[in-house]
Amino acid sequence: MDVDDTRLYTIGELARRTGLSVKTIRFYSDSGVVPPADRTHSGYRLYEVSAISRLELVRTLRELGAGLDEVRSVLARDTTLPQLAETHLALVEQQMRLLRTRRAVLRAVVKLGRTTEEVRLMHKLAQMSDEERNRLIDEFWDETIAGLNVDAEFIEWMRSAKPNLPDDPSSEQVEAWIELAEMVQDPDFRRTVRALNEQQAALRDKGTPTRMPSPERARQMWEITDAARIAAEAGVSPESEQARELADRIATMTAEDQGRPDTPEHRESLASQYYEQHDERLSRYWELLAAINGWESHPTTAAATQWLATALRASVR
Repeated sequence: MDVDDTRLYTIGELARRTGLSVKTIRFYSDSGVVPPADRTHSGYRLYEVSAISRLELVRTLRELGAGLDEVRSVLARDTTLPQLAETHLALVEQQMRLLRTRRAVLRAVVKLGRTTEEVRLMHKLAQMSDEERNRLIDEFWDETIAGLNVDAEFIEWMRSAKPNLPDDPSSEQVEAWIELAEMVQDPDFRRTVRALNEQQAALRDKGTPTRMPSPERARQMWEITDAARIAAEAGVSPESEQARELADRIATMTAEDQGRPDTPEHRESLASQYYEQHDERLSRYWELLAAINGWESHPTTAAATQWLATALRASVR
């Protein structure tokens, strides 16, 4: 629609040209944001053509969340548009983080069916700071090793794996943190982890040489369990040559770590204790940390552990 910069426009004409209502334009006019240039003999307001572009800018800023005082500041050039945009960008990003947190909690409620008290706890967990998250993990390890003769270097490595949510976490990362936080506070899971540490401590108390998994050894074990999971999902027989190779690798490594020979009895014990009786929460702990920190994930499924147990038994026949 053509405009004439030599004439003045009524409030109705501004409404037709901008798409804003007369009531809204009158409000901006009364607020001093878009003042009239003159009035008719009857007292009707008249505006210069610049009011059209001014109103369009005001509408845009308001839609972006700017308040009237901020709009006035930009129009008066006390604040530049980039400065205003930077301020509102920070606010929008903060709101988005809050909304993602709420969405993660609500998703977990829908998925898990929680009570009112549990929902409050989940929301509290989701809003924890980095320091609070780290303290929760440290408390978990403090309780599960208290008074035990465990390998200090190994435990320190385990402790060092902290949940570091990014500044702008995804809903999936927040959900993973909520699940991890609930897991490390679960008394039954704590008992399970402490029982494993007690087994290690008992061997050390007897003077039995043990070698706890190093980061490199952990990677080697993950390679085997990843291969087992893929093979199980693909329908590969646990009595195949591929299965025998994986069974030999894991039996040799664990025997070396435990300071014992690789015997049929060792393989039977490994099949029973480590795989058939494997607590999936132990693997889930690391999967959740991987999801939170953006690490490569190595899920250990029940099908994979059962496949390895069968492969270990088949390897001694």
